[in-house]
Amino acid sequence: MTSATATDVWLPFAAEEIDGLPEGLNYRFWDGGRDYPADPADCAFYVVPYMKGPEVAVRPLGGMNAVQVVQTLSAGIDHVEPGLGLLPAGVRLCNAKGVHEASTAELALALVLASLRGFPGFTHGQDKEEWRSGFYPALADKSVLVVGYGSIGAAIEDRLEPFECARVMRVARSARTTARGPVHAIEELPALLPDADVVILSTPLNPSTQGLVGPRFLAAMRDGALLVNVARGAVVDTDALLSELESGRLRAALDVTDPEPLPAGHPLWHAPHTLITPHVGGSTSAFLPRAKRLLAGQLTRFAKGEPVGNLVLTTG
Repeated sequence: MTSATATDVWLPFAAEEIDGLPEGLNYRFWDGGRDYPADPADCAFYVVPYMKGPEVAVRPLGGMNAVQVVQTLSAGIDHVEPGLGLLPAGVRLCNAKGVHEASTAELALALVLASLRGFPGFTHGQDKEEWRSGFYPALADKSVLVVGYGSIGAAIEDRLEPFECARVMRVARSARTTARGPVHAIEELPALLPDADVVILSTPLNPSTQGLVGPRFLAAMRDGALLVNVARGAVVDTDALLSELESGRLRAALDVTDPEPLPAGHPLWHAPHTLITPHVGGSTSAFLPRAKRLLAGQLTRFAKGEPVGNLVLTTG
């Protein structure tokens, strides 16, 4: 239960827009604006504003000395991690597992298909009124490697299933077995990469994955392979990727980049065989209903003194 002195819940949505919120808590709307809705010291449950960046996410944490739960609306928590040292011990950090799987998996598949089938060229052709017919690769009969086989990675495989892929290989931090087949440990990547026509990144960003896709990773990919990133930009070494793209050896479809937003004039904008979308994996019409259901469920458990879900870590 919340304490007598900290009963506020900071939400990035108006409370009346969320069905099923429990009574007995003080709901405060804050979506990252300059002014806080109340004293951060009275906040018991902080829902981090979505897609507002680490500066906004972390800004109130230093004053939240009685907060019990910090809830992100993203699958990743890297934008909050810089401020965890400002929090007291025992604060539970929860992510938004279950909110972004559908949207992110949809985009991953869209990026694969658009890149393989040459959609960027068709768009340029339409702008110039050019009929660019030709023979293009299909996803059918391709081998696909999913790096980061959590809930989003599994959702990506769900959507790959009808496309008659030759093989789907799965990689996670540690090996395990699923109903669909083995999940390989990340240490096995060097042996798996040469067999993949398409490599899809859906791994979280943490110290072990930052720069994971560097010169050695990219060199192990087969000639002509497609790299798809719906994870975080910093999982990929941008300079190393640019070198491979500019040589024409690899292709890329990127929803995230490093740096991000990608500044005007950056060479990645015009790299050959590269499709870029502006970090829109989770920001679709599917986001709000799933986010609101997550918050209603989390806050109901919190108000009842029950364990909250999606626990990533507890500060100590």
